[in-house]
Amino acid sequence: MGEGWGGMPGTTRPRSAAITPPMGPVGGNGAVPGERGKQDKSVKRGNWGNQIEFVLTSVGYAVGLGNVWRFPYLCYRNGGGAFMFPYFIMLVFCGIPLFFMELSFGQFASQGCLGVWRVSPMFKGVGYGMMVVSTYIGIYYNVVICIAFYYFFVSMTRVLPWTYCSNAWNTPDCTGVLDRNLSSRAALNLTLLNDTQKRTSPSEEYWRRYVLDLSDDIGNLGEVRLPLLGCLGVSWVVVFLCLIKGVKSSGKVVYFTATFPYVVLTILFVRGITLEGALTGIMYYLTPQWDKILDAKVWGDAASQIFYSLGCAWGGLITMASYNKFHNNCYRDSIIISITNCATSVYAGFVIFSILGFMANHLGVDVSNVADHGPGLAFVAYPEALTLLPISPLWSILFFFMLILLGLGTQFCLLETLVTAIVDEVGNEWIIRKKTFVTLGVAVAGFLLGVPLTTQAGIYWLLLMDNYAASFSLVVISCIMCVAIMYVYGHRNYFKDIEMMLGFPPPLFFQICWRFISPAIIFFILVFTVIQYQPISYNDYIYPTWAISIGFLMALSSVICIPIYAIYKVCRSEGDTLLERFKNATKASKDWGPALAEHRSGRYAPAFSPSTESHLEVQPLQPEKGRSEAAAASPMQGSNGSAHSQDSRL
Repeated sequence: MGEGWGGMPGTTRPRSAAITPPMGPVGGNGAVPGERGKQDKSVKRGNWGNQIEFVLTSVGYAVGLGNVWRFPYLCYRNGGGAFMFPYFIMLVFCGIPLFFMELSFGQFASQGCLGVWRVSPMFKGVGYGMMVVSTYIGIYYNVVICIAFYYFFVSMTRVLPWTYCSNAWNTPDCTGVLDRNLSSRAALNLTLLNDTQKRTSPSEEYWRRYVLDLSDDIGNLGEVRLPLLGCLGVSWVVVFLCLIKGVKSSGKVVYFTATFPYVVLTILFVRGITLEGALTGIMYYLTPQWDKILDAKVWGDAASQIFYSLGCAWGGLITMASYNKFHNNCYRDSIIISITNCATSVYAGFVIFSILGFMANHLGVDVSNVADHGPGLAFVAYPEALTLLPISPLWSILFFFMLILLGLGTQFCLLETLVTAIVDEVGNEWIIRKKTFVTLGVAVAGFLLGVPLTTQAGIYWLLLMDNYAASFSLVVISCIMCVAIMYVYGHRNYFKDIEMMLGFPPPLFFQICWRFISPAIIFFILVFTVIQYQPISYNDYIYPTWAISIGFLMALSSVICIPIYAIYKVCRSEGDTLLERFKNATKASKDWGPALAEHRSGRYAPAFSPSTESHLEVQPLQPEKGRSEAAAASPMQGSNGSAHSQDSRL
């Protein structure tokens, strides 16, 4: 193999010194045991400092705001504990297999979401689609983080500003839980249940009338909310500083950002379960309604939640795995990260519903009257519940700090996905040296594009992007990715690639899931999404047709990249007929394979001469045959013959 295997060109390596990648499991440091002489790091591109950094980054990426503000609500709406059954079924048959596929895909090629499509260049549009989706999500996700920053800062006071109804922004309809003079709880019940059209909480009025200063229409942008604009600048500066040296700096930051949210969750959980009424809220969250298991909507929600929660088809998983060492056990990592993500969702449900149960008990109403999801939970329902606790500013600071860290973990990967794709695509030494400036440019562009979301109509646009920009387009992208890898590149080729990388082929269960089950579930999610589609609304506001049209255009803008690039690639490919052009466009590029020369063995080994090339082509994949043929051919082998025979073991 020449210099790549650690020897000098033209020197003879004794058979005992030949590097023999074993078929056993991968070591914890990312290298196959026994490969002492092999350098497993990409000096040019960089790697994670260690595997803990990668796992923590991936956990931070997968565990986001949706785990706190979406899953608990879905769970209680879809049968409580009974929802866990379809949820974990979808995790096993769709979530973990897709997660493993994306991690192994990025790790094998050591490329971002664009570079990996050397595997079948015609499908590079899938990578561009992932970039478009990550751009949309990165723009509005940081706006949510900036609102959490704002609430975090204003919580640093003796009395939370949304506690009472005596502020300048409050209306006569405001009814707080601490400042009213009601004679009895029955009167309170009457206020809440029979006069729901008028009754608004101080936290809701603070959110709508002060923080957002909400306009009456999505087309009426109004003025920029300067406090939110300032917080948006703060959040982008934080993201940029954490990514200033790429994965080398973000890998250190995640030791805190990925672990501290669990500390806060535990603190809030312990505080929550000690409150009166907490058990009622938790039972509301967990009590199974087994009749709902037969409802297709429950299964559709479970599949969708798994799919979106793990971050599949965003490009982030491929990007993060591309900085792994080649022999890292991404199979183990995918199981650990996926299960951690889902366990966090379940755990967060206890934290949310223990506090909401306490609030419902205090108000004397059913838990369903105070339960909410999305921004309504994070910035209205939960903050109001926190005002009932002693030392409420402390709990508010902890809660919003947790939201900030959860959001930043995902935002790091979204920004790194875009930067890595740009740098890998250009690929020259200059842009690699100037990667920090690329990161700065993407961050500045993200800040400027996020400014309209800080206007008085910003929340309308934010929800429009959340509902359309990253919905069914992700499902289409993921489905095409499965088909391209399994059926165009070929499942046998991909299984051999994984065996070369990990030392063992993917388990039979994953092979079946990748080829049949997971694509079927993805298609089911797509059909379910279309059937269950309802035009977006925000509280009582119905979005106009032109706004919904913009939403669909955002969704199509990522998907349309796939056919446009495919047509372009076919037209540019060599061939006399359309069929020949199509075959050449789908055939793997010559530079597809492991990024480092020392890993390009077996069918990826460089051909130094015709005799060497023919020797490599006939090498079998079975170790025993490799040994017997190496022994039979030993009188005829030159200086590199032993290395080639050892390569065949892969």
